[in-house]
Order: sequence, then C-alpha cells, then structure tokens
Amino acid sequence: QVRLVESGGGLVQPGGSLRLSCAASGNIFSPNLMGWYRQAPGKQRELVAHIVSGGSTNYADSVKGRFTISRDNSKNTVYLQMNALKPEDTAVYYCRLIARGDYWGQGTQVTVSS
Repeated sequence: QVRLVESGGGLVQPGGSLRLSCAASGNIFSPNLMGWYRQAPGKQRELVAHIVSGGSTNYADSVKGRFTISRDNSKNTVYLQMNALKPEDTAVYYCRLIARGDYWGQGTQVTVSS
C-alpha cells in the first residue's frame, strides 16, 4: 500500500516563501510521476507542477518563474519551493503519485495573507 504524507504548509505574507514536502512510502514502482495540485475554495483541483523520475518538469502558467518542483528519488520525496507567493496561491495543496496506480496525499493548507 502506498502512502503520501505532505508537510510544510502554513500562513505566509504576500511575497513570502514556503517549501512543501511529500514523502511516499510503500511499494513504489519506477519510473513514476510525482506532482503537486491545489484546490481553492469553490474551485476545481488544478495542476501546479509535476516531475517524472528522470527529472523532466511541467508547470502551470500561473506559477512559472515562482515555484520550483524537485525530487529525491532515493527518498521517494518530492518538494515544491514556492517563492513570491500571492493571495491567489491560497489553497489546499495535494501531492500525487502515479506509479501503476494513482495515489493522493491528504493535503496541506497554504494561506497567503497579510
């Protein structure tokens, strides 16, 4: 059974930074894709960024140049460095792993507010 555990969310002022982490455990197949999605109140869940085992990345236009996704394959962990945060980045952020199955974390709240 695969389990994803996110950490690093919180409250930050506009222009600030946060780093999210997601650690995967269990029987994880490679290659795989790990990614971050977010869901704001009243909106659909949307892709933020994803990264495959080989390191290729993809970002939503709204976060390009501000967010950086990375991963440590030896730890089955994916990170999301978020800089220059805006109030519209406020959402619950979910980690996702696609590896012979589709797995989601429980989510971590990110609130950008002064």
